[in-house]
Amino acid sequence: MITRSPIGVIGAGSWGTALAVCLARNGHPVRLWGHDPAHSARLAAERRNAEFLPGIDFPEKLTASNDLVRIADECDDLLIVVPSEFFRATLVQLHGHLHDASRIAWATKGLEEGSGKLLHQIAAEELGADRPLAVVSGPTFAMEVARGLPTALTVASADPRFANDFAAALHGGEMRAYTATDVIGVEVGGAIKNILAIAAGIADGLGFGANARAALITRGLREIMRLGVHLGGEAETFMGLTGIGDLVLTCTDDQSRNRRFGLAIGRGADVATARAGIDQVVEGLGTARVTHELASRLGVDMPIVEQVYQVLWNGRRPEHAVRSLFERDQKAEAN
Repeated sequence: MITRSPIGVIGAGSWGTALAVCLARNGHPVRLWGHDPAHSARLAAERRNAEFLPGIDFPEKLTASNDLVRIADECDDLLIVVPSEFFRATLVQLHGHLHDASRIAWATKGLEEGSGKLLHQIAAEELGADRPLAVVSGPTFAMEVARGLPTALTVASADPRFANDFAAALHGGEMRAYTATDVIGVEVGGAIKNILAIAAGIADGLGFGANARAALITRGLREIMRLGVHLGGEAETFMGLTGIGDLVLTCTDDQSRNRRFGLAIGRGADVATARAGIDQVVEGLGTARVTHELASRLGVDMPIVEQVYQVLWNGRRPEHAVRSLFERDQKAEAN
């Protein structure tokens, strides 16, 4: 019989819970941590996360806890799944409780407000550059993963052993996990696609049709690549699961919170009303502002991101923003 070490999942929202369920189904003891003691108590008592994943029972090996210190002590591998705005604070909270064997992965997507830093940069700052680090990303909706529907994702790390180990933990049943080394490319694709999903939602909310949506997705991919390569990512990464795969999924399916948020904006809702209607974190909202600032600072041309920023943060009318993109000067597609 194979004895498997427990894995700690930090963040008990829909995505964190879905990944915890996946890992537990694959035979790993999993400790799921939520920041709210009352919520963690309900998870432990009910053996499901009825608020975020209704109808999904916890596997036997999955336990919920609000004791972060104990989880950090019991688990060599920790998977952080919190909104990007809380990513640094979570690492700070964890730092004093880690041990020499601790390895940190995250399935969080986004950039840090203010600094524009990628999450691996924050992790290196808070935990040390010699700590094994990995990012988990790909075209995934939490409910489909929780239901065990066929899914593929990528684990990227500069540490090949950690990438292989964590991918092996996720790989099984209907989940296929790949490995990669391009952490920057994977992170950029995962963050910026949320902005483009808002753009696609706005265009669809305005009734601009499938042609406009396809153009936004395709030209949006070019913007992701432009920024990602500038930051040190590899162009090939954006042709894979964490680039075009995640982008198409998020822009075309209404399970995407960012797309639904954009749809509401396109149909006439203001930002506050659209956000309240989602009732969960809309990562692309903050990421649009951070990416606008970062691209401006670096001199990277990102016209779709710019227009989304103008709509969300400066009150530009959505129809004017979308039309302005189609009124830009003619140019070669490769640019």
